[in-house]
Amino acid sequence: MKIGVFGAGAVGGFVGGCLLAGGAEVIFVGRAARGAAWRKDGLRLTDLDGRDDFVAPERIVYSDTASSLADCDLVLLTVKSGQTGGAATELSSVLRSGIPVLSLQNGVNNAATLQQLLPSAKILRGMVPFNVTTPGPAHLHRATEGNMAVADDPVAAAAAPFFTAAGLALDLRRDMEEVQWAKLLMNLNNAINALSGLPLREQLQTRGFRLCLALAQREALSLLAAQGRLRPARLTPLPPGWLPSVLSLPDALFRAIAGRMLKIDATARSSMADDLAAGRFPEVDWINGAVVALATKLGRRAPVNERLCTLVKDAATSGRKTWAADALLAELRQSVRSG
Repeated sequence: MKIGVFGAGAVGGFVGGCLLAGGAEVIFVGRAARGAAWRKDGLRLTDLDGRDDFVAPERIVYSDTASSLADCDLVLLTVKSGQTGGAATELSSVLRSGIPVLSLQNGVNNAATLQQLLPSAKILRGMVPFNVTTPGPAHLHRATEGNMAVADDPVAAAAAPFFTAAGLALDLRRDMEEVQWAKLLMNLNNAINALSGLPLREQLQTRGFRLCLALAQREALSLLAAQGRLRPARLTPLPPGWLPSVLSLPDALFRAIAGRMLKIDATARSSMADDLAAGRFPEVDWINGAVVALATKLGRRAPVNERLCTLVKDAATSGRKTWAADALLAELRQSVRSG
């Protein structure tokens, strides 16, 4: 199986790099500067559980154009959600009919977008639960835990042994929409982490920031309940509906009950925080914005997630970069009273 990775950034590079280290044939497509660094120094892959692999430079096949993926048997799409349309345009003139494209992106709507723009491709939903940091230009590090989930499909089943050999066991699921909404509930923290200016673990150890996340999650859960069509999947020891209450606990009790949530490298930050730091426009419209879109569809409002969208966009353009926990919590509570 020849596997292509379109969007070889942190997540795509780590997943593809692990597959390559595990013996699969992998072709990366991404930014030319990143490819130059990997072809010069090789690619180091580490994680918080002790993994430390190295892929030699001569084994790395890297391009900045989609044409190199023409002969692939499976394409992993790992671009930011805002780049989905552009990626589909590039792939449409390259991929053979019926080639499976596995979306490993944040949000809940990318697979539908891809199926519309790539009607001849086989689009599969996927979910990556972990955060990947970049300690160096040729070093990728998995900083949080969790198993990847992929739609239960013969293509995914055929690819599963390659992922297992790479140390990335796939959870084959028949409820991927529910899985993606469960992941989105967790990802509502990305905006809060970006606004906090803190590493993830430190931010989650601060009750004020957890209360902000609880507000955003309660709002999303209420809307999903009103929709009545799906219930978020259970991806953690705690059912999704319990998360806001657990997040609201005092610090010591939270650490005792939800210690696994804090199994995070001390320096890890959300991808949205990384985007703000790098001057890239963040994915907030596809995460918190998905809650706002659901509210609109139901003829309701989602003032907490609306406000988080606005604050992150302001930070991305010209505004205030960081918030103290109490100040952000007061801002979000005011949005509820005003909304």
